[in-house]
Amino acid sequence: MTAVAERRNIVIVGGSIAAVTAAQVLRAEGYGGELTMLSAEMQLPYSRVPLSKAVLSGSADQASCALPMSTDDIDVRLGQEVVGLDDQAYTLHVADGGTIPFDGLIVASGARARRLSQPGQSGEYVVRDAADIPALAERLSTARTVAVVGAGFLGMEIASTCSKLGLDVTVIDRDPPLRRLLGAWLSAVVVAEAESAGVRFVRAVDGVRILGDGEVLGVGYGDTELRAEVVISAVGDIPNTEWLAGSSFHTRGPVIVDENCFAITDVVAAGDVAAVRQPTGEITRLPHWNNAVRQARTAALSLMHGRDAPIATPDHYFWTEAFGKQIKVCGRIPDNDTPFIVDHDDATGAYLLQWSTADGRPVAAATINRKMPVVKLRRMAADGVVTAS
Repeated sequence: MTAVAERRNIVIVGGSIAAVTAAQVLRAEGYGGELTMLSAEMQLPYSRVPLSKAVLSGSADQASCALPMSTDDIDVRLGQEVVGLDDQAYTLHVADGGTIPFDGLIVASGARARRLSQPGQSGEYVVRDAADIPALAERLSTARTVAVVGAGFLGMEIASTCSKLGLDVTVIDRDPPLRRLLGAWLSAVVVAEAESAGVRFVRAVDGVRILGDGEVLGVGYGDTELRAEVVISAVGDIPNTEWLAGSSFHTRGPVIVDENCFAITDVVAAGDVAAVRQPTGEITRLPHWNNAVRQARTAALSLMHGRDAPIATPDHYFWTEAFGKQIKVCGRIPDNDTPFIVDHDDATGAYLLQWSTADGRPVAAATINRKMPVVKLRRMAADGVVTAS
């Protein structure tokens, strides 16, 4: 193991928010050695959050998504696909046949969109990377009907954008829209707005299949076929870990790390590619922005300070915006419980909500179309301090 004070060559694989955060933390912490970021994409790191909303609708360009970072002290290499890791020789292998040495490695290679189409089928769209947007936006400009497979946050955001563009939208999912993420009461608020905008919802309890022997023609579920000019899948993601196949810690799925984000000695992981094994043995993967930032900070500090670095505690804070509803949530919302309405403004449709257990213990808090510091929302979710101010 390289002594933490002696690191001179740290490499970050990926160009995600986790990668950028880790690089910033390393420099802020005084790391003065070589710092290399290898991104398979051809543009500087950017936020994926606006892609399904402002960028897809055309109200913002991709340049507005750029993540602020100092590149004069970071060797950012674009279009650099990493295809292998030899963690015994502390060497990365890249697609052009070259090798890159390191004495500290941060795995932040993110994830890619899961697809439903089969070999031979073409025309299924996804919204994950900036490169996904131009072709989809062009297709939407001439289409009339859209089928969105997946009614989670991403699927509902895409459906909202398509609806605003004047398209006929149908959303298909195994489960009730947003129910697993927002619970019954809050998800119903969003669904009601979507339905009032003309969006149709379909339950496909036995799953969905893509129609068409060549070009995608729509989706099928049960004995029903739904034809659509555009099919967009928002059915989760797949961690980008294939390049780790030759390493000593590779497993199927995400990189399993401990609370300090170590996968093995001198190798840490953060963001959508990582899952944390808790002291209880539970493995948690929370592919949200704030969680990626927290893990990246811990990963960088662990390379600098070892086990003295603060651990990565799960962050159950997330937000979404769809059908005119901007929702922010802290904690885990119970599925069937009706929230206590702390405050409500009929004129603006703003809400401040709180959920508690049967014995009065607070477990979650949320806002709808209401500005509130996240620290206050966290406090409501954690200790029950209720304030409408």
